[in-house]
Amino acid sequence: MQHETPATQPVRVGYVLIDIGMNDQELQCARLQKWHLDGATVRTAEQGAAFLESVGFCLLYPMRPAVPVPTFVGAWVGADENLPTYQHAYADPRAADASDLMVRLLRQQVAYEANLFDENNAFLVAASVFPFFYALVGERNPKQAPKGGPRSEYTQLACDAFEVIHREGPISKPKLAQTLGGGISPAALDHALQQLWSRLRITRVDYKAGEGSHWDILYRWAPEAVQEGMGLSIGESLSALVGKYLDCMVAAEQDDVESFFSHFVSRSRVREAIHALIAARELSFVRVGSRSLLQVAQMRPEPVPVVRRNSPIARRLARPAPKAR
Repeated sequence: MQHETPATQPVRVGYVLIDIGMNDQELQCARLQKWHLDGATVRTAEQGAAFLESVGFCLLYPMRPAVPVPTFVGAWVGADENLPTYQHAYADPRAADASDLMVRLLRQQVAYEANLFDENNAFLVAASVFPFFYALVGERNPKQAPKGGPRSEYTQLACDAFEVIHREGPISKPKLAQTLGGGISPAALDHALQQLWSRLRITRVDYKAGEGSHWDILYRWAPEAVQEGMGLSIGESLSALVGKYLDCMVAAEQDDVESFFSHFVSRSRVREAIHALIAARELSFVRVGSRSLLQVAQMRPEPVPVVRRNSPIARRLARPAPKAR
């Protein structure tokens, strides 16, 4: 799928839309395979990078109630039975192994984190997809330091934390608290970091035993990704993400798509993007049992006319008779 806005999409010549129906079991099997829940485990950095590029984004752990999106721990295990949630991750060695692999991907910048669902459950985004997320939720002028005040979305502590991270980052949370001083409570510091992280001003770039997460300024850690995101419009970014989500889900109900993206953009904007993609024939409907679900439009070449040997390709028009003089 191309990333231009639907209004500027080129007309597809020589292709026709196809709608291949499926039943619920076939849809479930297709998701299990794409999400690596069919026994095909993801254990190496190369496999982790390939998995993320395939699905686009995923949660580290499953959530309750469930969010229809893959999980990284599920891909590491290769199944979806009895997966740990973040509340029980500390007691499950599978969670620790999956988290270690996630940190390796963050260090290599083939994955990025976004604080979209729960601060305790990482939402991982593939490097190729991250600029589109940044265009939706990130700051348009990230080099300008946040300012506190009664009308600001940032507390003064968040502004002070940003200044320290900018000056000394990457920096661990204990060292950050020590530098800020003043007997700051862990809860207050966590809230300040979440404010900055929610707007993608900062990001976790490493994790070390005994020190915890290390934070850095996002535009310094990933300047090219931030610069690309700043140049994208909200419309084209949302269209690209909707298409990627449907590719990840194989097919999904429109309400599920709207619900997923409502965590960081209004449902009305999502609905407009879906309608524009349908009008541009980028999305189509597929029958799954008794339901009509959205999917990325499947394309196939139009059949090429068969030209028999020695047969004329086109009939010539008869030449007009010469005029009498």
